[in-house]
Amino acid sequence: MLDQQLHRARMVSSVAATVISLACGTNYVYSAWAPQFADKLNLTTTESNLIGAAGNLGMYSMGVPIGLFVDNRGPRPAVAAGALLLGLGYYPFRASYENAAGSVPLLCFFSYLTGLGGCMAFQAAVKTSALNWPHHRGTATAFPLAAFGLSAFFFSQVGSLFFPGDTSAFLTVLAAGTFALIFTGFCFLKVYPHTPAYHAVPNGGSGSDTQRLRRTSSSEDGKARGARRFPDVEPGMSTPTTYTTPATSTQAQTDAEATGPSSPSASAQLRDQTDVESARPPSDEAPDSDVDETSSLMSKSSSLPGDVLVQSSVDMDRSHRVDIRGWRLLSNVDFWQLFTIMGILAGIGLMTINNIGHNVNALWRRFDDSVPESFLVQRQQMHVSILSIGSFGGRLLSGVGSDFLVKVVGASRAWCLVAASLVFCIAQLFALNVSNPHYLGFVSGLSGLGYGFLFGVFPSIVAETFGIHGLSQNWGFMTLSPVISGNIFNLFYGAVFDSHIIVSPDGDRSCYDGIDCYRNAYFVTLGACGLGLIVTLSTIRHQYVARLREAGKGAAED
Repeated sequence: MLDQQLHRARMVSSVAATVISLACGTNYVYSAWAPQFADKLNLTTTESNLIGAAGNLGMYSMGVPIGLFVDNRGPRPAVAAGALLLGLGYYPFRASYENAAGSVPLLCFFSYLTGLGGCMAFQAAVKTSALNWPHHRGTATAFPLAAFGLSAFFFSQVGSLFFPGDTSAFLTVLAAGTFALIFTGFCFLKVYPHTPAYHAVPNGGSGSDTQRLRRTSSSEDGKARGARRFPDVEPGMSTPTTYTTPATSTQAQTDAEATGPSSPSASAQLRDQTDVESARPPSDEAPDSDVDETSSLMSKSSSLPGDVLVQSSVDMDRSHRVDIRGWRLLSNVDFWQLFTIMGILAGIGLMTINNIGHNVNALWRRFDDSVPESFLVQRQQMHVSILSIGSFGGRLLSGVGSDFLVKVVGASRAWCLVAASLVFCIAQLFALNVSNPHYLGFVSGLSGLGYGFLFGVFPSIVAETFGIHGLSQNWGFMTLSPVISGNIFNLFYGAVFDSHIIVSPDGDRSCYDGIDCYRNAYFVTLGACGLGLIVTLSTIRHQYVARLREAGKGAAED
């Protein structure tokens, strides 16, 4: 009966996490209202892109500190803070639009708050789902990830259905809707801890897949019980207990000699213990006694949500055997290769995501200058929806496709990045040639598909390359890359578009050159696609050679 109640409570919490995530991806709906906002305030395209880039900065630049905050304080404070930041961030945009006035630096600050709020609430929602379903983590986190991808589609559809052509009302929906959705989810979001089952370790296990457990000392046991007496510690927060990666066979043998041989009776006693810690850390990590204030930020405990599991054997997939994080990550060649790929491809996608509204306006004003403003708003929202659906489909395809590549074909998941590069290349070719606005959907759809392909498979690649135990930290470092490239591509697009702007006597700014308003920007991104494809292929080659060398070294040791 208790298990059924816990299962039901976890389901409710997962639904709450999905609802919260639906409100966190609103940065991608920026292009649905940015052109009208810029026209009302007489902003240049570059200034408009600065505001959009500030939102991306808030979303991507704070991944590492927010991850540490969620790990230390639990998910709920981050969700509450995210709701407040999104509401406070969007409301000033509505006020500025109504008053037709606003400071660009101040608007950039509020845009940054919207990105930061979305990042905080989203990370907390994903962590809660992972903690609640540790044995079904992939499925559990798929729902909030998918909801995040569909966020732009959801809000653009709400705007087009209930407030067609009304930018002021749409900004009100963003301010009130994001706060209401996240606050509603906050009321039901909770981590329900699992009691892990500990199993006997077979005698004589000499392979590297053996994991031995030792009884904690009386002092350690007392510390652990003391930690549980603190009333402020809730599930999902870091505790004094440290879980580390499993030891190798040699280290396991050393532990066995120190603690005595394993036996069925000893294993039974271990199962009765409530405080158990895993085997000693790998030899390439310093012991806990040597940890200083700096290295504690690069915690050796698992930073991956829900990764606190002790099992009779270890999944010997590479992601469980390696653990590269912190300063070691920055000296790793694979990191910089993947960082470059992420920067190039994500920057290309963000340029179209943030500027598809300007593309719509430029093509329609050349194609049919008589269309009303409300029609342009609806077309912008339609293309934002297409982008969002494309991103959602790309995430699903890359997830299923990467598993197929690894398990059936025996190939690297990085081939999905090759697919993303090719999709982006095709999207840039369409952007360079589509002058009829009726066919602009090819640009938005393919850009969303490539962006989804990229972000759908990249976390798995990071986990396989650097280890699953430091995924939160490593992914936070990786998402710094779009901050740099996204700003560069967006500002370049703004400069190109502004060079074709005609300012009327009453101050209105418009471009009537159609595709020529932005074509040069897509020549640059097409070249970047080619560069990204080359770097991706070289990365696949480098990893293939490294795996062969690693396999050869393992065979020689055997």
